[in-house]
Amino acid sequence: MSLRSVLKVAVQATAASLVCAAAHAGYLQWETVELPASSGATCGNGTPYRFFVNRTPFTSKTVVMFEGGGACWDQGACKGGTLLDAVNPDGIPTNYMTDWNRQAHLGLVTPFTMRLHPLQSVQTQSWNIVYLTYCTGDVHTGNKVAVYDNVDPANPMAYHHRGMVNAKAVAAWMAKNLKQPEKLFLTGFSAGGVGSAALYPAFREALKPKQMSLLADSGPLFNVPRDATPEQAPSVLLHNKIRTVWGLDGVNGLVTELITKYPGAGSADNLGSITAGLGKIFPNDRIGYANFQEDTNFSAFSYQKFYPEIANAPDNETRLKLLNQKWRQEITPWVAQMETQPNIGYYIPNKRELNGSHCLTIVTFGGTSIVETGLKDVGRFVDNLIDGKGTPIRAFEKNPTSQRVLISDWFADLIAPLLP
Repeated sequence: MSLRSVLKVAVQATAASLVCAAAHAGYLQWETVELPASSGATCGNGTPYRFFVNRTPFTSKTVVMFEGGGACWDQGACKGGTLLDAVNPDGIPTNYMTDWNRQAHLGLVTPFTMRLHPLQSVQTQSWNIVYLTYCTGDVHTGNKVAVYDNVDPANPMAYHHRGMVNAKAVAAWMAKNLKQPEKLFLTGFSAGGVGSAALYPAFREALKPKQMSLLADSGPLFNVPRDATPEQAPSVLLHNKIRTVWGLDGVNGLVTELITKYPGAGSADNLGSITAGLGKIFPNDRIGYANFQEDTNFSAFSYQKFYPEIANAPDNETRLKLLNQKWRQEITPWVAQMETQPNIGYYIPNKRELNGSHCLTIVTFGGTSIVETGLKDVGRFVDNLIDGKGTPIRAFEKNPTSQRVLISDWFADLIAPLLP
């Protein structure tokens, strides 16, 4: 046997030994973390809040994934059941990451939470992984117990919108139990896209990483002044609704806290001001936002319950057309807002034939190319946010295309129940 062959066998044996030792020590596998009641963390139904950690002994680099799903501000939606309703209404069980009936199963719903994904690789798969679950119906931002009785007045529902409290408790746990990250990458899809951006300051403050970046996927907080008319900013009805029911403007609300700590971040009268605000208060970080121009899910969440002409549209084609008109109207000022800060980038293709063009980073990055800019998929944007220099990539598809994602039938059937 040649010297090269001997060295190769030795290296492979050492690596295998390290992996086995790491697995035996509790690394490279999902760990369930239940936060104590004293932390204030809880799911919407009052059950304990649990999240999941997959550690590695080989690096301090860490990715935090905020889980997506719907949201609620009434009794019916908080009980769950439809695409737009709150997810995990019964709380987070200890076997959440291994239960085939759960959207997080084995991390299949996103390549960011699986060591080896069958369809997609991403550099963070070798990092420490934290999966921040979602069970509060408030896009991870609330701090209020609301009582709903619109469906069953005889049995009112007390619902704990504690998303902000949960996320901050996760950050505190990480600061105590994980090494200071060399790199910290916050990301999230759908509701998690909102949460990852809104809670970015809390994680930066708690963990003090040497380098930090964000990718908020398909959970845009549009540029919407509180006193705008629905004609000027269609999301104003949603934004002003959640201010109250989730306690965003309360004494201990997330908006109040952010503006108090970071007065330069934006205005309490515009929830979307945090979009550019992150770039202002963290000028050395790399901030990124992504969504499709024809997203049919988050647009429905934003408008359908507030505009009768959409809710009562005569057919689905008309409904989608009305949704997209409002959605595209709000994308334009949103992009202009991001361009005011040199450390903010965006990635906005037209659409893909998967999950109603909702979320670019679930299942696979396939079908997210912006051909006119030479970008084959959103993975280039991810790597640029983590490792790039200067202004992050800014890519907006001006020549609309529709991309079909080629996924085998068996995998499509497997993943369909897991999508947000």
